[in-house]
Amino acid sequence: MTLTIPGFEHIRLPGADGVELATAVGGSGSPVVLLHGFPQTHLMWRHVAERLADEHTVICPDLRGYGASDKPAATDPDAYAKRTMAADVVTLAAALGHERFALVGHDRGALVAFRAGLDHSETITHLGILDIVPTLDMWNVLHGASAAVGYHLFLMAQPPGLPEAMIANSADAFFGSFLDAWANDPTAMAEEVRAEYLRASAAAVASIVADYRASAGIDVMHDQADLDAGSQLAMPVTVVQQDWGAQLGYDAAGVWKAWAPDLDHRLTRAGHFMAEEAPDEIAAAIQDLLAR
Repeated sequence: MTLTIPGFEHIRLPGADGVELATAVGGSGSPVVLLHGFPQTHLMWRHVAERLADEHTVICPDLRGYGASDKPAATDPDAYAKRTMAADVVTLAAALGHERFALVGHDRGALVAFRAGLDHSETITHLGILDIVPTLDMWNVLHGASAAVGYHLFLMAQPPGLPEAMIANSADAFFGSFLDAWANDPTAMAEEVRAEYLRASAAAVASIVADYRASAGIDVMHDQADLDAGSQLAMPVTVVQQDWGAQLGYDAAGVWKAWAPDLDHRLTRAGHFMAEEAPDEIAAAIQDLLAR
């Protein structure tokens, strides 16, 4: 049985190209869509969503290829392009009657949110980003021995076949290694929640790899085209991240300022899974964003 956010309705909604997304919806008020990261599902937002639901309609889908959402075969590069996944989110929100909404993403979901902010500036009113830099910048800051922290990015960028086989043959060890290594507070993720992430990820190896493979190909092309065109995020943007700039030797706030003129850049002491480790901090950052 799929775990979902307590008190939220769990439904299936249309995305782009006939894909359906499993989605938890709760609360009332102005809409906020929350997109999860790797190797997780919408369940990662449970604490933050409950805090926001008093004042907002909170919409938490599983991304295409993850959780209980559809997992189309990656028959072409567009299948898991962040442009396509962003179209999923806009289509899903429209099905609920929301032509404009705030959008917050973590990790992979943040890459989708970033692309949605560029492609759908008339739809996304506020943009929240947790613990990433844009895809193009991500590849540019990974260099030398420090790039080992992102080894999975390079593994899943390889041509179809080998990465899927390697991961499927040791799925719990592979996905579990990130849940363990990236958390500053391992007690923030209950055992049944961790087990749900492992179960869902093991059932989605091919689509998860396809999502990452897109970020070594078509997503880079889309980001580069926007960079060349001088495109920027038109809405208020809040970025909350660990101090990756210090760890990897780059100016994280400067990277984001180039894309987001109206930027609130914050560093956190929480680990990568900050929505679970520090839900009060993250909910407050989102509320501050929505007040801008």
